[in-house]
Amino acid sequence: MQIRQATQDDFEQIWPIFQEIVQAGETYSYDRDITKEQAAARWLDKPRRTYVVLENDTILGSYYIKPNHDGPGSHVCNCGYMVSADARGRGLATAMCEHSQKMAVELAYKAMQFNFVASSNEGAVKLWSKLGFDVVGRLPKAFEHPTLGYVDALVMYKWLQLEQ
Repeated sequence: MQIRQATQDDFEQIWPIFQEIVQAGETYSYDRDITKEQAAARWLDKPRRTYVVLENDTILGSYYIKPNHDGPGSHVCNCGYMVSADARGRGLATAMCEHSQKMAVELAYKAMQFNFVASSNEGAVKLWSKLGFDVVGRLPKAFEHPTLGYVDALVMYKWLQLEQ
């Protein structure tokens, strides 16, 4: 398994993963009918960097990293992660999150924040907690899950620097 920076050409393999996850409507607050062009702009063009996880030239997952805010908040980054359904349960999300934290430090970010984690996404909440993220906020009924209805969205945060 290899993680490398994504290219525009990689979106051909990222798109099916992105489309499947977004259309399910269970974890991301993107429009479920997002077009391929809109998705590419959101996943590749707007972030500071995007990475892919490869195995034998096949993309199994991807993540982006970007500033969470401008100006005085620009030292905090935000990331989004997606893993192909066929590759779930193999530790890719862990590998991507660990890689993103290293990249964040290299890019001079001091903290990482996940703004809108659906509380029903128990796997992600458990993993991010295991990797040192704290739940610092709860937005009651802020995420509309397609089968569970309105569920809370969590704000999760981790200070990345050694000095406090």
